[in-house]
Amino acid sequence: IISVPNNQLLAIGSSNTTAASWIDRNVVAYYPQTLITAIAVGDEVLTTVPSSAPLLVPAIESLYSGLVAANLHTQIKISTPLAASVILDPFPPSQSFFNQSLSSVMVPLLKFLSRTGSPLMMNLYPYYVFMQNKGVVPLDNSLFKPLTPTKEMVDPNTLLHYTNVLDAMIDAAYFSMKNLNVTDVVVLVTESGWPSKGDSKEPYATVDNADTYNSNLIKHVFDRSGSPLHPEVTSSVYIYELFNEDLRAPPVSEANWGLFHGNSTPVYLLHVSGSGTFLANDTTNQTYCVAMDEVDGKMLQTALDWACGPGRANCSEIQPGETCYQPNNVKNHASYAFDSYYQKSGRASGSCDFKGVAMITTTDPSKYFFLLV
Repeated sequence: IISVPNNQLLAIGSSNTTAASWIDRNVVAYYPQTLITAIAVGDEVLTTVPSSAPLLVPAIESLYSGLVAANLHTQIKISTPLAASVILDPFPPSQSFFNQSLSSVMVPLLKFLSRTGSPLMMNLYPYYVFMQNKGVVPLDNSLFKPLTPTKEMVDPNTLLHYTNVLDAMIDAAYFSMKNLNVTDVVVLVTESGWPSKGDSKEPYATVDNADTYNSNLIKHVFDRSGSPLHPEVTSSVYIYELFNEDLRAPPVSEANWGLFHGNSTPVYLLHVSGSGTFLANDTTNQTYCVAMDEVDGKMLQTALDWACGPGRANCSEIQPGETCYQPNNVKNHASYAFDSYYQKSGRASGSCDFKGVAMITTTDPSKYFFLLV
């Protein structure tokens, strides 16, 4: 998914020419070499920059026209991520509805999504639901932990059982659309996650809870589990986020949603099976060799050239058009080549140095860019 920043909505929503130019520069120039499945127009526009709300659907329509002109409208969908707060009375899900003050935007938006087969993008955070309803929403329900039937949430109107908060939030979106007579649009969760650190008022923002939530979320999606209302529709979820953002304003949790620190070391290792992990295999003590951050580009290129040349690393997969060519930059190509040499050398001492531009990690470099689970 690529996105249009909120500050570009005015220009794009006011000019078809600007929208077409944006599609040419940001989509046509890179597709299909880069896999682009959707365009997210703005982010939580209705709640964070409501003054831009009248331009949202015009911007989406203009960008869609640009996709049609490029004959890419069937391959790439367009929508806009919405905050969970646009839905009122979220539990029980069957009673949910969109904030009526947003109807002038929501109605034409949903008509567009239905007409074009695009998803309703929602940013859904059980963490915030739990924090705002402590004592009402159990922590285990928020973290996808196994529950006894007596602890499951039950919608009294539909008698549907909810084993986790995220599914209830997804179904609240489906019921909200149904209340506007829209039943053919699927929900795509564009953001969900759990912070790994917080201040004194955020005691549940911990590494253990973040690991538990995101690991169980991945398992939930891998099981191809739909929601109780739509079990036939496999949930698609993007984890928020890849890196911690150290410069974010307080509270502390705002800077600590990432799977990785800024230096690319993992904050924690996601477990997706009984003993293994998603970002490394802690049962075999597997280690990898990757390029260090913030090293001289010329030194990195020299080391890459040596690894693929005299070092005889297998660099075939980072050639143009091959599987690991993208992302096409020296750091990622170097990490691939360094690790190839390191593994070929039996992970021997000194085989991951490359004159000081490489380091050993327990995180598989091939997993660095997996955000969609």
